[in-house]
Amino acid sequence: MPEINADGCPIHVEVEGPEGAPVLMLSNSLGTTLHMWDEQVAPFTQHFRLVRYDRRGHGKSGAPKGPYTMDRLGHDVLAVLDGLGLKKVNWCGLSMGGMVGQWLGANAPERVERMVLTNTSSYFPDKNGWNERLKLVQETGIAAFAAPNMARWFTKGFLERAPQKVAPIETMFASTPLDGYLGCGAAVRDMDQRALLPKITAPTLVIAGKHDGATTPEANQYLADHIPGAKFALLEAAHLSNVEQPKAYTDAVLGFLRPN
Repeated sequence: MPEINADGCPIHVEVEGPEGAPVLMLSNSLGTTLHMWDEQVAPFTQHFRLVRYDRRGHGKSGAPKGPYTMDRLGHDVLAVLDGLGLKKVNWCGLSMGGMVGQWLGANAPERVERMVLTNTSSYFPDKNGWNERLKLVQETGIAAFAAPNMARWFTKGFLERAPQKVAPIETMFASTPLDGYLGCGAAVRDMDQRALLPKITAPTLVIAGKHDGATTPEANQYLADHIPGAKFALLEAAHLSNVEQPKAYTDAVLGFLRPN
């Protein structure tokens, strides 16, 4: 699989699916790798050339010391597109992937065909909450935060009925390089992308989780209300809706990306 140089940081990329098909690029949440999307690979590659990548600071990509910015992470995506020779893609990003998608849609609209933003936000007014979280992670390590984080990412019912699906996500989170988590966490804390939303011209679907306490339904509805012509869908899930409700999530994404 290719490794793309983004201003000195290697970005790990995996490409699957039929050559010549429209391209769909996936972008994952803070504290996960491209394997967060494993359940979507089979259905998505029936229709798309699929591009997944590990954000800087995660997985097999480089993890330079931060803090990072949303602008930096957006330019990483442009480096990947240029490195693969892709002029235009469909975009599907969850949580932090949705935040990077907002940047991309506003700052490089010519690179985006259609966009799905899920379980995400454009702004966090409470900086103290993020500062406390990053301080705790720095002092105790990522692994100590992994189990409590699963309680934020999934509903209680899902945690009880599907521990075999939660376990690999928890392991993935615990394995995140400390510098990567702190660098990306700072980018999320410091962003304010509200002014970017009206500049997004690509047809957009916003998907929220009804029980998402990390990026609330209201935060997602704000995006849908401020991106011209955006559609909105609500799933019976918490934060990682693609893992908790894989079929409903996949159906919603494909239904929007393949309107004909």
